[in-house]
Amino acid sequence: MVYGGNPYGGFSAYREIGVKTASQGKLVVMLYEGAISNLEKAMALISEDGKIAPGSIENYGNYLQKVMDIVTELEVSLNMDQGGEIAKNLMSLYVYFNKQILESTISHDKKKLAFVYDMLSQLKESWISASNSTANAQTRIPGAAPSLSITG
Repeated sequence: MVYGGNPYGGFSAYREIGVKTASQGKLVVMLYEGAISNLEKAMALISEDGKIAPGSIENYGNYLQKVMDIVTELEVSLNMDQGGEIAKNLMSLYVYFNKQILESTISHDKKKLAFVYDMLSQLKESWISASNSTANAQTRIPGAAPSLSITG
């Protein structure tokens, strides 16, 4: 079935509804999932000898740009006033991640990308635990800003 002329339109509409109704913690988890997915795709394009096939260079750059955009979104969503030390530490990590990704755009350093991937995966698991906890139902997750958008 085609929705609005786009065969994937139904999925997009479903995802948009999911984003609009998701809790703050779930939105952060969704951002991590997007970053991790794009990092996986980028790393898969790097051969054992650190090269990227000429036809894949544009995709590689696009995947890493998406990761950097997501990490930047996570960065700007931090509430530095209320987040305390956690928000400061996350800010430092996000800045470091973007630096490593930017460097890997040129160097194709799979080890740097793997490190960022591992760290994002660990952070995602922490956010899953935090967003599923009973305490989260009554309080905000430290460091998270009141509104967060993953669209656009």
